Amino acid sequence: MVGAGTAAAPIAAPPLAAVRAGVLRVSCSASSAPSKSSGPKRQQRQQVPQPAPPLSSAAVSASAAMVPLLLALPPDALAVEGEFGILEGRSFALLHPLVMGGLFAYTLWAGYLGWQWRRVRTIQDEINDLKKQLKPAAAATPAAVGAGSGDASSSSTPPPAPKSPVEIKIEELTEERKKLLKGSFRDRHFNAGSILLGLGVLESVGGALNTWFRTGKLFPGPHLFAGAAITVLWAGAAALVPAMQKGDETARSLHIALNTINVLLFIWQIPTGLEIVGKVFEFTTWP
Repeated sequence: MVGAGTAAAPIAAPPLAAVRAGVLRVSCSASSAPSKSSGPKRQQRQQVPQPAPPLSSAAVSASAAMVPLLLALPPDALAVEGEFGILEGRSFALLHPLVMGGLFAYTLWAGYLGWQWRRVRTIQDEINDLKKQLKPAAAATPAAVGAGSGDASSSSTPPPAPKSPVEIKIEELTEERKKLLKGSFRDRHFNAGSILLGLGVLESVGGALNTWFRTGKLFPGPHLFAGAAITVLWAGAAALVPAMQKGDETARSLHIALNTINVLLFIWQIPTGLEIVGKVFEFTTWP
């Protein structure tokens, strides 16, 4: 029996070794588990974003100063429906009448410059006509002097004849023309007309666009039609300049006529423009 027990011990040893090996594996796995889990924690610690640097005092004060300005704006101050922003506001709407008022005064100034340049040309024609009248009178004067020379002494020189009214008029017109030439009215009128054409067409189209920005449509009426006619007259008067430079008097007369009609239409549409300005103040807000 003893021999049998001693013989059975070696047989039971392998299961005990397997159990011990399992315990060792569990303990090893338990000891290695924290090391595996510590890896992600370290990565998470490394991936934590660093806090942003503090703002400077100047930036903070500027931001604080802008807050009251933004809060002071009403919700609908930038646009009636918010589609075009400040283009629908009162500031942009009032730009058209202000510019057109300045262009009306500039139109009168350009007309004055053009009339002075026309005076430079016409005054020379007057001088030429007076010189033609002066030649027959000068031809008749020596005969009259020769008829009365028998009574006078041959040694005495005749006194200078007084200037005729025609000669005095010629001198006056010549001096006036010299003063006009010093004014450079030709170049000044050309420059004023170019500026008037460019700004006039631009603001005429801009006024129609501003109405569309604010209301979504145009309103056919006297102001719109008069403005379109003025724009066409500007273009027509400018198109006559090449013919005018070649001395075409018909083109010059037509140029003056178109600009005269332009001024009359400008004056006629001022009341309708002021009526639209009143509606702008009624239905729009700043800015």
